[in-house]
Amino acid sequence: MQIGPYSLFPPVFLAPMVGVSDRPFRQLCRRLGAGLAVSEMVGADPRLWESHKTRLRRDHAGEAEPCSVQILGADPHAMAEAARFNADQGAQIIDLNMGCPAKKVCGALAGSALLRDEVLVGRILEAVVAAVTLPVTLKIRTGWDLAHRNGVVIARIAEQAGIQALAVHGRTRACGYTGPVDYASIRAIKQAVTIPVIANGDIDSPAKARWVLDETGADAVMIGRGAQGRPWIFREIGHFLATGEPWPSPTPADIGEWVAAHLQSLYAFYGEIAGVRIARKHLAWYSQPWPDSAAFRARVNPVETHREQLRLARDFFERLADKELLAA
Repeated sequence: MQIGPYSLFPPVFLAPMVGVSDRPFRQLCRRLGAGLAVSEMVGADPRLWESHKTRLRRDHAGEAEPCSVQILGADPHAMAEAARFNADQGAQIIDLNMGCPAKKVCGALAGSALLRDEVLVGRILEAVVAAVTLPVTLKIRTGWDLAHRNGVVIARIAEQAGIQALAVHGRTRACGYTGPVDYASIRAIKQAVTIPVIANGDIDSPAKARWVLDETGADAVMIGRGAQGRPWIFREIGHFLATGEPWPSPTPADIGEWVAAHLQSLYAFYGEIAGVRIARKHLAWYSQPWPDSAAFRARVNPVETHREQLRLARDFFERLADKELLAA
């Protein structure tokens, strides 16, 4: 799949997720096969650009190209300025967030709340595209609620404004993350435009990714929650799409290596205190499918030092690997 000058392969991308798709996780997902990893959203308010949290979100040192930065806001001028700022900071693709369903975001009339104002959507898209020479992409939902599914209209506005790719989460804002994904609406959007369309929503296996691509005609898939605790899903899906054959399941030893690398990158990026705290949710996701996961979490969650947290994580996966060898 092509976005501007960038050829993206495999067509399996990491979705932007606040508190999850930080630089350490993006780098791990790219290492494990993601064709693109979009950053956590950065607000368009310039008063926040130099805050500690935003400085971390716009830190892309050492990332594989292209660097895609998502920005959030509701004012055309502010969004254009934010696009220019992030381009100056090293962004190579600007992604616009018109899909976030969070109450706080929609309360500020940003994210998926913008889908209620098609004229404003057009003004924002035109302003950002005119502000930068980089490719600009857009992430949306199918509409505000089930009675107002205007994804096709928004997609046509986006194409007319010069947006170069469109990611569609197949639910409305009102649906949040529950209920069935409306893949038919993604298919209708794909049929209405000529720009690449990326399907998003409940894609959690190679077989599901293949089915979604066939069902919607989309050019790529985007994985969000399906990658939490399973970043190797990108390698599995990419291999299956290319060959039709399953990628061998990773061993506990493989997973233990990836988990240790992830934890160490979190400590280096955030420092010990914040790194240990942020690592807890990832360890819960990594351990959840395995026996004794509850006991492991009870041991590891109170830990305050990175050395002890890393030791417990390594021990957990080493014991799993030993059991696998004994069972072989």
